[in-house]
Amino acid sequence: KHIGPLVKTTMTRCIQCTRCVRFSTEVAGVTDLGLIGRGEDVEITSYLEAAMTSELQGNIIDLCPVGALTSKPYEFKARPWELTKTESIDVMDAVGTSIRVDSRANEVMRVMPRLNESVNEEWLSDKGRFIFDGLKTQRLDRPYLRVNGKLAPVSWAEAFAAIAAKVKATTPQKIGALAGQLASVEDMFALQALMKALGSSNIDARYPGSPLHPKHGRASYLFNSTIAGIEEADAILIIGSNPRHEAPVLNARIRKRYLKGGLSVALVGERADLTYPYSYEGAGPESLEAAASKLFAGKTKPMVIVGQGALNRADGAAVLAAAAKLAKAHGALTAEWNGFNILHTEASLVGALDIGFVPFEGGLDTTGMIKAGALDVLYLLGVDEVEIPAGAFVIYQGTHGDRGAHRADVILPSATYTEKSGLYVNTEGRVQLASRAIFPPGEAREDWAVIRGFAEAMGLALPFDSLTGLRKALYTAHPHFVVLGAIESGAISSVEALADSGAGVSKEPFHAAIKDYHLTNAIARASRVMGECASIAQRPVAVAAE
Repeated sequence: KHIGPLVKTTMTRCIQCTRCVRFSTEVAGVTDLGLIGRGEDVEITSYLEAAMTSELQGNIIDLCPVGALTSKPYEFKARPWELTKTESIDVMDAVGTSIRVDSRANEVMRVMPRLNESVNEEWLSDKGRFIFDGLKTQRLDRPYLRVNGKLAPVSWAEAFAAIAAKVKATTPQKIGALAGQLASVEDMFALQALMKALGSSNIDARYPGSPLHPKHGRASYLFNSTIAGIEEADAILIIGSNPRHEAPVLNARIRKRYLKGGLSVALVGERADLTYPYSYEGAGPESLEAAASKLFAGKTKPMVIVGQGALNRADGAAVLAAAAKLAKAHGALTAEWNGFNILHTEASLVGALDIGFVPFEGGLDTTGMIKAGALDVLYLLGVDEVEIPAGAFVIYQGTHGDRGAHRADVILPSATYTEKSGLYVNTEGRVQLASRAIFPPGEAREDWAVIRGFAEAMGLALPFDSLTGLRKALYTAHPHFVVLGAIESGAISSVEALADSGAGVSKEPFHAAIKDYHLTNAIARASRVMGECASIAQRPVAVAAE
């Protein structure tokens, strides 16, 4: 049976235990599979030989007790005893799912979930599980320099010399740096130190228009209730978000809470199939107050979830303040319960806010830096999602030949999350470690080492010479990174202060932050499997005639 590009079926092994049917129906909330026939003719099928549509479908591979369902991208690739197993963290979204990376020689062969009751239980999203073929496709494995309009391979020394010449020819006010969605805390800390040494105040890791800022306090940008805390909520208001695409594993936790009973859910923003019933209260900010008043009446543990689609816009600061006001007015902020939650879509952003990777005093933010003529030199640390105007000399430090590399004047090849040891902070503020499973290809190096090498070429002194030294400096500046797996919660008072700020919001409707679930970053766009999934998701759904 063909049920899509992810799961291979060998139905002669099937014992009709219906584990896959129960998972897709109960946990994932999508009726992709079912049982037809009676007696000895009973069979599990997708009815119309259609591909499965759930973002969690890969989990049925782990659930199947007899091998009737196996991984299609992994089939006939390796034996389990040949693989080196490395415990790590998934960075395809901001949930921070615990994973195990299985590699052979210098190639990732498969990715599996690890049990972590506080974050992902035993589940893993399809993007996190099947992204691995994109790790070796379209890779940048040596430095490049644009000569006469064309990128040509050069040595590290030549690349650094070209950058140094441009940096020395301009002023610090005309130099800026942006960090992308897959950057680790150490990489951003090193880049921050480099920009300080250059005398530039222009650094940012936020999407244009984002109001999130460490000056408002840590609680202003965290999922304060925690992912496990969803199971205690009795009412959830989702603002400008589609959790099913932005955080599939977290969405499954909301569905789990719904199945227990006693939960009311409302959505303000784009309509979507979230896999559980909800009341749709409107498309824009003008619906918020009425929706909250109706939903939270008589509730003891209300929860507000604000998505990036509500924040990454011109009136983002006003929307953030309005959401905090709702939480304060309707009993979501108490001594025992903080129901104000920001749902992030990028693995790097909470860590960036924690270390203050935002403009220094008088510096330009992302919006200011990407204006035409604002900068002479722009350093991109794995940034592919932002349009960079012509004019600036662009240094792209990244892993894949994606959008950022096409715009670059100098390319510095770096390591993916499976090729380096790096800290990440998930949406709830939990510090986690992604461990190195394999080594980067060719001349590619870890990001912090590239930044350190460039600083040396410029004659600048950075306060570290090794990853150990870098982490020591990081822990001194930000002590909460020392304890892995722990959450340092923010103060409720900072959310209350946020509620008292803010101006009027516009009537523009909220738009989802993610347009195509399968193609959200450079690794995903390089993956053949993710490309196939994206093409299936865009096809019109066939409907059987009555």
